[in-house]
Amino acid sequence: MEHPRLGHSGLRVSRLIYGNWLTHASQVEAERAEACVRAALDAGITTFDTADTYANTEAEKVLGKALAGERREGLVIATKVFWPTRPDGAPQDQAGPNDHGLSRKHVTESLHASLRRLGTDYVDLYQCHRFDHDTPLEETMEALADLVHAGKVHYVGASEWTADQLRRGHALARELRIPFVSNQPQYNLLWRVIEPEVVPTCAALGIGQVVWSPLAQGVLTGKYAPGQPLPEGSRATDAAGGAAMMKHLLKDELLATVARLAELADQAGVPLHHLALKWVVEQPTITAAIIGASRPEQVADNVRALAVELDPALVAQVDEVLGDSVKRDPSLTRSPHRIAEFG
Repeated sequence: MEHPRLGHSGLRVSRLIYGNWLTHASQVEAERAEACVRAALDAGITTFDTADTYANTEAEKVLGKALAGERREGLVIATKVFWPTRPDGAPQDQAGPNDHGLSRKHVTESLHASLRRLGTDYVDLYQCHRFDHDTPLEETMEALADLVHAGKVHYVGASEWTADQLRRGHALARELRIPFVSNQPQYNLLWRVIEPEVVPTCAALGIGQVVWSPLAQGVLTGKYAPGQPLPEGSRATDAAGGAAMMKHLLKDELLATVARLAELADQAGVPLHHLALKWVVEQPTITAAIIGASRPEQVADNVRALAVELDPALVAQVDEVLGDSVKRDPSLTRSPHRIAEFG
């Protein structure tokens, strides 16, 4: 397992990061979730990604319990703030008026709550889960600076911010003398909207890319076939959130294209999901990719993708097969103007 530096910082993260979005406390029971974390540690993964909103705060609790007893200095723990959280069992629309966004109040209170759930005194990386159009960016960055200077956060970053938003946030971070080191966008063979604007901006600023959904939420494993029933127990059948998030990926035309890609990978002697994952981490601007799992063996299998060698001719064929199926429009990187847009 390689441990590259995150952007221009001195922080080293594992090339593959274990994330628990849509799995811990949702698809996966706590005991199996802990087994997945153990498998990640055994594979050399040292970096763990979560967020307060995942399973309405429960995912952080599960991760904290799974990592209890590990040497804290040997781990990199990242969490995020923006989306609403609400009292246990309450409907989503019962989140309070200050229970979302990037105000000083919400950022500060959310970080302290995350620390309690994770069972740690600090997080290594605290990221703004989206951009808040209703809060002055100066207020957000000053709140983050206070948390950094208090020793409760080591580094800060963002997720799904546009190139302009990243430039503005990074400039304020420099003024406030805090390390803005990461961007967490969606990125995979099918979704490359960061390439025209976000990637060159981050390269110029020294911001590392830690990407999510490198396997397009499982579509790039080839397990979803056009015209066929969804596999039982798959994320696409998960009423707790997975199904809604995947709807746009399950169109027969796109699945037929992925099936052709699977044939190409098979001819090259490479499992499709290994090809897709290695393609992501081989991109020169990508620091790390976040993987999830519902079973421990999936973690070990994904790590084996790092040993795959991709022939440039194969990569060229991949692009030919995908053609216009690839999304490249930079305007697709955006944050909601109203919190109600997320539901």
